[in-house]
Amino acid sequence: MNSNESTKAVFLTFQRNEITEHQIYRKLAEMTKDAANREVLLRIADDELRHYGQWKTATGQDVAPNRLKVWKYVCIARIFGLTFGIKLMEAGEKAAQNKYGAYETPFEPAGQMAEDENSHEQALIGMLDEERLRYTGSIVLGLNDALVELTGALAGFTLALQNTRLIALTGAITGIAAAFSMAASEYLSTKAEDTEKHAGKASVYTGIAYILTVLTLISPYLVFKNYFVCLAVTLTLGVLIIASFNYYIAVAKDLPFRRRFLEMTVLSLGVAAVSFLIGFLLRKFTGIEI
Repeated sequence: MNSNESTKAVFLTFQRNEITEHQIYRKLAEMTKDAANREVLLRIADDELRHYGQWKTATGQDVAPNRLKVWKYVCIARIFGLTFGIKLMEAGEKAAQNKYGAYETPFEPAGQMAEDENSHEQALIGMLDEERLRYTGSIVLGLNDALVELTGALAGFTLALQNTRLIALTGAITGIAAAFSMAASEYLSTKAEDTEKHAGKASVYTGIAYILTVLTLISPYLVFKNYFVCLAVTLTLGVLIIASFNYYIAVAKDLPFRRRFLEMTVLSLGVAAVSFLIGFLLRKFTGIEI
């Protein structure tokens, strides 16, 4: 392949990326109910279509969008939210878009397109307003509290009770009661603050995050018979929850992943280790056998 053919192949790849993203933004605009978000998405879709047209002047041919990629990112946006889906897609395309500037000599508009991708469209994405991201603080509160309190409680119960069903029952009662308490506290706290957040919604997000975490963490005690295996699986699930949520926040809100993940993991596992030791000591010195 000579250099002209090689350059054209690269341009066709860029062109296909642009028409694919145009289709994704159009479909996301169609499915969103918020008028302001719809307008932002349509503006970005128009930008992508304009870039597609510019690449077409260089290649002299039409290309079809990558329909699998369109389906993939529309599904991700439906499940995990608009902002997460878009930012995940943009992160994946960033390396390709950063190459635009390198082709400014053979194709002058490439430099301007690189600027559009790196500034204008990012500014538009920043204008998106999604309810679930406004309540991330409430979700973090529910998740973090449940992870720290329940991993610690289950570690303590494991040594003190040594009965998987009893540990699951005790953990469920403790966790669900704590979830309602935390939701009520979040309601009162949000109501007292000068914020646009709705106190009722904030408490619901906190409570649901807490209860889902509780159900996940006690599930090994309903599946396995060996309580040490149950504890190991519970702690592993706790770390996976922390990793998944922090990855979501890192992508959706452009926050650092590593530091937040390590901080929450060390805190949760540290509390679990201390609680495990307390359970061992209480059982040893009280002599209570269940």
